[in-house]
Amino acid sequence: MTQVGDPSASEIATLLIDCQDRTRTLPPITRSDPSFDVARAYEVLALINARREAQGWSSVGRKIGFTNRTIWERYGVYQPMWAPVWSTSVRFAVNGRAKLPLGGFVQPRIEPEVVFKLAAPPPAIDDADQLLQAIDWIAPGFEVVHSVFPDWKFAAPDCTAASGLHGALVVGAPIAVTTRNRSAFAAKLPVFELALTRNGALVERGVGSNVLGSPVNALAHLVRVLAGQPQFPSLSPGEIVTTGTITDAWPIAPGETWTSDYGTLGLEGLTLEFA
Repeated sequence: MTQVGDPSASEIATLLIDCQDRTRTLPPITRSDPSFDVARAYEVLALINARREAQGWSSVGRKIGFTNRTIWERYGVYQPMWAPVWSTSVRFAVNGRAKLPLGGFVQPRIEPEVVFKLAAPPPAIDDADQLLQAIDWIAPGFEVVHSVFPDWKFAAPDCTAASGLHGALVVGAPIAVTTRNRSAFAAKLPVFELALTRNGALVERGVGSNVLGSPVNALAHLVRVLAGQPQFPSLSPGEIVTTGTITDAWPIAPGETWTSDYGTLGLEGLTLEFA
Protein backbone atom coordinates (compact mmCIF):
# COMPACT_ATOMS: atom_id res chain seq x y z
CA MET A 1 0.00 0.00 0.00
CA THR A 2 1.32 3.44 -0.92
CA GLN A 3 1.85 5.66 2.11
CA VAL A 4 0.86 9.32 2.32
CA GLY A 5 2.50 11.98 4.47
CA ASP A 6 1.48 15.61 4.00
CA PRO A 7 1.80 15.98 0.21
CA SER A 8 1.07 18.92 -2.07
CA ALA A 9 -1.75 18.89 -4.61
CA SER A 10 0.73 17.88 -7.30
CA GLU A 11 2.07 15.04 -5.18
CA ILE A 12 -1.46 13.83 -4.39
CA ALA A 13 -2.28 13.83 -8.09
CA THR A 14 0.84 11.76 -8.76
CA LEU A 15 -0.07 9.29 -6.03
CA LEU A 16 -3.63 8.87 -7.25
CA ILE A 17 -2.65 8.39 -10.89
CA ASP A 18 -0.04 5.83 -9.85
CA CYS A 19 -2.57 3.89 -7.77
CA GLN A 20 -5.14 3.93 -10.56
CA ASP A 21 -2.65 2.89 -13.23
CA ARG A 22 -0.93 0.21 -11.16
CA THR A 23 -4.01 -1.09 -9.28
CA ARG A 24 -2.63 -0.04 -5.91
CA THR A 25 -4.24 1.40 -2.80
CA LEU A 26 -3.32 4.19 -0.43
CA PRO A 27 -4.75 5.50 2.84
CA PRO A 28 -7.32 8.29 2.52
CA ILE A 29 -5.68 11.68 2.12
CA THR A 30 -7.91 13.07 4.86
CA ARG A 31 -6.49 10.59 7.35
CA SER A 32 -3.05 12.20 7.33
CA ASP A 33 -4.26 15.70 6.48
CA PRO A 34 -7.62 16.52 8.12
CA SER A 35 -7.52 19.99 6.48
CA PHE A 36 -7.78 18.40 3.03
CA ASP A 37 -11.22 19.56 1.90
CA VAL A 38 -13.41 19.36 -1.20
CA ALA A 39 -12.07 22.63 -2.64
CA ARG A 40 -8.51 21.29 -2.49
CA ALA A 41 -9.73 17.97 -3.87
CA TYR A 42 -10.97 19.70 -7.01
CA GLU A 43 -7.53 21.35 -7.33
CA VAL A 44 -6.08 17.83 -7.40
CA LEU A 45 -8.72 16.72 -9.91
CA ALA A 46 -7.80 19.62 -12.22
CA LEU A 47 -4.16 18.50 -12.14
CA ILE A 48 -5.12 14.88 -12.85
CA ASN A 49 -7.32 15.98 -15.75
CA ALA A 50 -4.50 18.04 -17.25
CA ARG A 51 -2.06 15.15 -16.99
CA ARG A 52 -4.51 12.71 -18.52
CA GLU A 53 -5.11 15.11 -21.42
CA ALA A 54 -1.34 15.39 -21.88
CA GLN A 55 -1.32 11.58 -22.16
CA GLY A 56 -3.80 11.84 -25.03
CA TRP A 57 -7.01 11.23 -23.12
CA SER A 58 -10.09 13.10 -24.33
CA SER A 59 -13.02 14.08 -22.11
CA VAL A 60 -16.40 13.19 -23.58
CA GLY A 61 -18.60 14.05 -20.61
CA ARG A 62 -19.03 13.95 -16.84
CA LYS A 63 -19.97 11.49 -14.13
CA ILE A 64 -21.84 12.70 -11.09
CA GLY A 65 -21.23 10.64 -7.99
CA PHE A 66 -22.96 10.27 -4.64
CA THR A 67 -26.25 11.65 -5.87
CA ASN A 68 -28.07 8.73 -4.22
CA ARG A 69 -28.95 10.14 -0.82
CA THR A 70 -29.97 6.73 0.55
CA ILE A 71 -26.30 5.63 0.65
CA TRP A 72 -24.73 8.79 2.10
CA GLU A 73 -24.71 7.55 5.68
CA ARG A 74 -23.35 4.14 4.64
CA TYR A 75 -20.25 5.66 3.07
CA GLY A 76 -19.95 8.77 5.23
CA VAL A 77 -20.19 11.03 2.16
CA TYR A 78 -22.97 13.59 2.28
CA GLN A 79 -22.66 15.48 -0.97
CA PRO A 80 -22.36 14.75 -4.70
CA MET A 81 -19.17 15.25 -6.69
CA TRP A 82 -18.26 15.07 -10.36
CA ALA A 83 -15.37 14.00 -12.59
CA PRO A 84 -14.70 13.59 -16.30
CA VAL A 85 -15.78 10.64 -18.39
CA TRP A 86 -13.09 9.83 -20.94
CA SER A 87 -13.20 8.44 -24.45
CA THR A 88 -11.04 5.63 -23.08
CA SER A 89 -13.54 4.79 -20.33
CA VAL A 90 -16.82 4.78 -22.31
CA ARG A 91 -18.17 1.74 -24.13
CA PHE A 92 -21.46 1.34 -25.98
CA ALA A 93 -23.39 -1.90 -25.64
CA VAL A 94 -24.50 -3.78 -28.75
CA ASN A 95 -28.07 -5.06 -28.67
CA GLY A 96 -28.19 -4.32 -24.96
CA ARG A 97 -25.15 -6.47 -24.09
CA ALA A 98 -21.49 -5.80 -23.35
CA LYS A 99 -18.45 -7.53 -21.87
CA LEU A 100 -15.85 -5.79 -19.75
CA PRO A 101 -12.54 -7.10 -18.38
CA LEU A 102 -11.93 -6.13 -14.77
CA GLY A 103 -8.15 -6.09 -14.91
CA GLY A 104 -6.86 -2.65 -13.95
CA PHE A 105 -9.75 -1.72 -11.65
CA VAL A 106 -9.16 -1.36 -7.90
CA GLN A 107 -11.91 -2.93 -5.76
CA PRO A 108 -14.49 -2.45 -8.54
CA ARG A 109 -18.23 -2.07 -8.03
CA ILE A 110 -21.19 -1.62 -10.37
CA GLU A 111 -23.78 1.15 -10.43
CA PRO A 112 -26.93 1.23 -12.61
CA GLU A 113 -27.57 4.78 -13.78
CA VAL A 114 -29.50 7.05 -16.11
CA VAL A 115 -27.31 8.60 -18.81
CA PHE A 116 -28.01 11.79 -20.76
CA LYS A 117 -26.42 13.19 -23.91
CA LEU A 118 -26.64 16.95 -24.10
CA ALA A 119 -28.10 18.78 -27.07
CA ALA A 120 -27.50 22.20 -25.50
CA PRO A 121 -26.01 23.65 -22.30
CA PRO A 122 -28.58 22.88 -19.59
CA PRO A 123 -29.95 25.71 -17.45
CA ALA A 124 -29.40 25.90 -13.71
CA ILE A 125 -33.06 25.36 -12.85
CA ASP A 126 -35.12 22.62 -11.21
CA ASP A 127 -37.83 22.44 -13.88
CA ALA A 128 -37.53 18.92 -15.33
CA ASP A 129 -39.31 19.73 -18.57
CA GLN A 130 -37.01 22.67 -19.31
CA LEU A 131 -33.91 20.66 -18.40
CA LEU A 132 -34.99 17.87 -20.72
CA GLN A 133 -35.18 20.39 -23.56
CA ALA A 134 -31.37 20.49 -23.34
CA ILE A 135 -31.07 16.70 -23.61
CA ASP A 136 -30.57 14.89 -26.92
CA TRP A 137 -31.15 11.37 -25.62
CA ILE A 138 -31.56 9.32 -22.49
CA ALA A 139 -30.06 5.84 -22.06
CA PRO A 140 -29.45 3.10 -19.49
CA GLY A 141 -25.94 2.84 -18.15
CA PHE A 142 -23.67 0.81 -15.92
CA GLU A 143 -20.83 2.74 -14.32
CA VAL A 144 -17.95 0.70 -12.95
CA VAL A 145 -16.49 2.59 -10.02
CA HIS A 146 -13.33 1.68 -8.15
CA SER A 147 -11.65 2.81 -4.98
CA VAL A 148 -7.91 3.16 -4.40
CA PHE A 149 -8.77 3.58 -0.71
CA PRO A 150 -8.85 0.24 1.16
CA ASP A 151 -12.25 -1.28 1.98
CA TRP A 152 -14.03 1.69 0.39
CA LYS A 153 -13.31 3.85 3.43
CA PHE A 154 -12.90 7.52 2.57
CA ALA A 155 -14.34 11.01 2.99
CA ALA A 156 -15.85 13.27 0.34
CA PRO A 157 -12.55 15.05 -0.47
CA ASP A 158 -10.77 11.72 -0.98
CA CYS A 159 -13.18 10.32 -3.57
CA THR A 160 -13.55 13.72 -5.24
CA ALA A 161 -9.80 13.91 -5.80
CA ALA A 162 -9.70 10.28 -6.95
CA SER A 163 -11.56 11.19 -10.17
CA GLY A 164 -14.92 10.62 -8.49
CA LEU A 165 -14.05 6.89 -8.31
CA HIS A 166 -14.80 6.63 -12.06
CA GLY A 167 -13.55 3.52 -13.81
CA ALA A 168 -15.73 2.85 -16.85
CA LEU A 169 -19.15 3.63 -18.28
CA VAL A 170 -21.17 1.22 -20.41
CA VAL A 171 -24.05 2.92 -22.23
CA GLY A 172 -27.08 1.08 -23.57
CA ALA A 173 -29.63 1.86 -26.28
CA PRO A 174 -30.61 5.55 -26.23
CA ILE A 175 -34.08 7.01 -26.72
CA ALA A 176 -34.28 10.48 -28.25
CA VAL A 177 -35.95 13.11 -26.09
CA THR A 178 -38.62 14.86 -28.17
CA THR A 179 -41.54 17.20 -27.70
CA ARG A 180 -43.78 14.11 -27.71
CA ASN A 181 -42.07 12.19 -24.88
CA ARG A 182 -40.39 14.94 -22.88
CA SER A 183 -43.22 15.48 -20.39
CA ALA A 184 -43.60 11.71 -19.93
CA PHE A 185 -39.90 11.36 -19.13
CA ALA A 186 -40.11 14.28 -16.69
CA ALA A 187 -42.96 12.52 -14.86
CA LYS A 188 -41.41 9.03 -14.90
CA LEU A 189 -37.81 9.81 -13.94
CA PRO A 190 -38.59 10.38 -10.22
CA VAL A 191 -40.88 7.37 -9.81
CA PHE A 192 -39.62 4.54 -12.04
CA GLU A 193 -38.29 1.45 -10.29
CA LEU A 194 -35.05 -0.21 -11.37
CA ALA A 195 -34.25 -3.87 -10.72
CA LEU A 196 -30.60 -4.98 -10.56
CA THR A 197 -29.76 -8.67 -10.92
CA ARG A 198 -26.58 -10.72 -10.73
CA ASN A 199 -26.47 -14.06 -12.56
CA GLY A 200 -30.26 -13.97 -12.76
CA ALA A 201 -30.89 -13.31 -9.04
CA LEU A 202 -32.33 -10.03 -7.80
CA VAL A 203 -29.77 -7.98 -5.88
CA GLU A 204 -31.58 -4.71 -5.22
CA ARG A 205 -34.38 -2.45 -6.36
CA GLY A 206 -34.05 1.31 -6.51
CA VAL A 207 -36.27 4.21 -7.48
CA GLY A 208 -35.44 7.26 -9.56
CA SER A 209 -36.11 9.65 -6.68
CA ASN A 210 -33.06 8.20 -4.87
CA VAL A 211 -30.96 10.40 -7.19
CA LEU A 212 -31.54 13.87 -5.73
CA GLY A 213 -35.27 13.44 -6.28
CA SER A 214 -34.82 12.66 -9.99
CA PRO A 215 -31.82 11.96 -12.24
CA VAL A 216 -32.55 15.20 -14.10
CA ASN A 217 -32.05 17.09 -10.81
CA ALA A 218 -28.50 15.73 -10.71
CA LEU A 219 -27.86 17.51 -13.99
CA ALA A 220 -29.11 20.80 -12.57
CA HIS A 221 -26.89 20.26 -9.52
CA LEU A 222 -23.85 19.81 -11.74
CA VAL A 223 -24.60 23.01 -13.64
CA ARG A 224 -24.66 24.96 -10.38
CA VAL A 225 -21.43 23.39 -9.11
CA LEU A 226 -19.58 24.12 -12.35
CA ALA A 227 -20.74 27.75 -12.22
CA GLY A 228 -18.54 28.15 -9.16
CA GLN A 229 -15.54 26.32 -10.64
CA PRO A 230 -13.96 28.53 -13.31
CA GLN A 231 -10.99 26.16 -13.52
CA PHE A 232 -13.24 23.62 -15.26
CA PRO A 233 -15.21 23.94 -18.53
CA SER A 234 -18.97 24.29 -18.34
CA LEU A 235 -21.21 21.67 -19.91
CA SER A 236 -21.44 21.75 -23.68
CA PRO A 237 -23.53 20.06 -26.42
CA GLY A 238 -22.51 16.50 -27.21
CA GLU A 239 -21.34 15.67 -23.69
CA ILE A 240 -22.49 12.46 -22.01
CA VAL A 241 -23.55 12.85 -18.38
CA THR A 242 -24.19 9.88 -16.13
CA THR A 243 -26.26 10.96 -13.17
CA GLY A 244 -25.41 8.57 -10.32
CA THR A 245 -26.39 5.16 -9.06
CA ILE A 246 -30.03 4.32 -8.42
CA THR A 247 -29.06 1.45 -6.07
CA ASP A 248 -26.05 0.91 -3.85
CA ALA A 249 -22.71 0.24 -5.54
CA TRP A 250 -22.18 -3.53 -5.56
CA PRO A 251 -18.87 -5.44 -5.64
CA ILE A 252 -18.24 -7.27 -8.91
CA ALA A 253 -16.00 -10.16 -9.97
CA PRO A 254 -14.95 -11.90 -13.19
CA GLY A 255 -17.49 -14.44 -14.42
CA GLU A 256 -20.50 -12.50 -13.18
CA THR A 257 -23.29 -11.22 -15.41
CA TRP A 258 -25.30 -8.21 -14.25
CA THR A 259 -28.59 -7.01 -15.72
CA SER A 260 -30.70 -3.90 -15.21
CA ASP A 261 -34.42 -3.42 -15.80
CA TYR A 262 -35.71 0.17 -15.96
CA GLY A 263 -39.37 -0.72 -15.57
CA THR A 264 -41.84 2.01 -16.48
CA LEU A 265 -39.14 4.42 -17.63
CA GLY A 266 -39.22 2.58 -20.94
CA LEU A 267 -35.47 2.15 -21.45
CA GLU A 268 -34.11 -1.19 -22.60
CA GLY A 269 -32.08 -2.66 -19.77
CA LEU A 270 -28.42 -3.59 -19.97
CA THR A 271 -26.63 -6.92 -19.58
CA LEU A 272 -22.96 -6.66 -18.66
CA GLU A 273 -20.62 -9.63 -18.34
CA PHE A 274 -17.33 -9.31 -16.49
CA ALA A 275 -14.18 -11.12 -17.53
